[in-house]
Amino acid sequence: MTAVRIAPPRWPDQLLDVDAIAASGWRPAPFREFVAKVHQRCNLSCDYCYVYTMVDQSWRGRPALMPAEVRTATARRIAEHVGRHELADALVVLHGGEPLLAGVDVLTGFVAEIRSAVPASCRLRVGLQTNGTLIDDAAVTALAAARVTVSVSLDGGPAAHDRHRRYAGGAGSHARAVRAIEMLAGAGALGGLLATIDLSQDPVECYEQLLAHRPPAIDFLFPHATWTNPPAGSGYGRWLCRVFDRWYDAPVREVRVRLFQSLLNLLLGGEGGNEQIGLSPMRAVIVESDGAIEQTDALKAAYPGAAATPWNVLTDGFDAALWHPGFVARQLGVDALGPDCRACPVQRVCGGGHYVHRYREPDGFRNPSVYCGDLRILIDHAARRLRADLTGTEHDDPGHSRRPPADLRPLQRGDGGSHGGRPADQSPAEQADAAAAGGR
Repeated sequence: MTAVRIAPPRWPDQLLDVDAIAASGWRPAPFREFVAKVHQRCNLSCDYCYVYTMVDQSWRGRPALMPAEVRTATARRIAEHVGRHELADALVVLHGGEPLLAGVDVLTGFVAEIRSAVPASCRLRVGLQTNGTLIDDAAVTALAAARVTVSVSLDGGPAAHDRHRRYAGGAGSHARAVRAIEMLAGAGALGGLLATIDLSQDPVECYEQLLAHRPPAIDFLFPHATWTNPPAGSGYGRWLCRVFDRWYDAPVREVRVRLFQSLLNLLLGGEGGNEQIGLSPMRAVIVESDGAIEQTDALKAAYPGAAATPWNVLTDGFDAALWHPGFVARQLGVDALGPDCRACPVQRVCGGGHYVHRYREPDGFRNPSVYCGDLRILIDHAARRLRADLTGTEHDDPGHSRRPPADLRPLQRGDGGSHGGRPADQSPAEQADAAAAGGR
């Protein structure tokens, strides 16, 4: 892996003039999604994990279990932020590592503490992201009783899943993940499935294997990569086009695929509510197991310290972080994009792609996504399919033409606005139907 500099990159840390933006009258939107790293360790050794296998190794210096005083401070800071900004709804995600290593009693006690602290006027959703291997009857019963919606990482069938998501000794985790999904679904506690794309797996077969579990939602995720440490393979756009066609052509809507639904919303002039595409303001914040307030943890794939801020819930509220250059940059919309993206005809739909995928040393994050070509293939393909349905014409060869579609402007109402578009029309809980954190 290429060595990555520790010094802050030029964008946004050095070049973004936060004082000038504040003087212009712009104000950040408050956080509405709070991700708590309740346990810093994991019982699996997945080969693509951005926390343990990439450049930021800050997990090593943090407590494995979030201490009680940090949990209490986190609940208090969430309630404080919700009350100060009079939020009508909010989402809390229990995350890791593997959060179930904390123990179900700790998790449900933490949830109860948050619920009792947050004003009754706020509609609070709580989700948990897990690899599923520690789910048992007692956990399902307790989490369902605490009204915690659980999402499980599942990369498709046994071969693909176990190729990457293994125990340290090499054994696969697919069978246990599937058992957890079945148990959670039976209790009405399954929020969705998260699948990291594996190009060696047939895309339609992967989708149908996920669909067989009848989840309420599926998220397909690009493996985290940057221009400094690029992805190992190519062809993600065409892979996703095949899944899109299978999903789009179904006689009934079988499942919510958040990436695809966001894409169609954006093409029709709406908001995306998805971290992978679009220009909606990023409104999620992380609390690490030591109480550190951080940006989305996917930034750990960029360079050491990329997600860090100077603040901690033990001493600081979340409002302090709203003016951090990293958070401001992710709420500026089109104004945060580089010249290549600003000149692109699909910039409002693509939005530059996932923020971490834009990183290039030493420039920082004002670049197109390292998956730019793949995103353009998928966007153009979806636009052709949508236009064909709206106009009654035949669509082009799916996903394989490099020819851009006809003028997209009729499908893109709104200009994105200076300093970004409006907040997503969906609540954060609805945006996180797959209960993914930042996941992102």
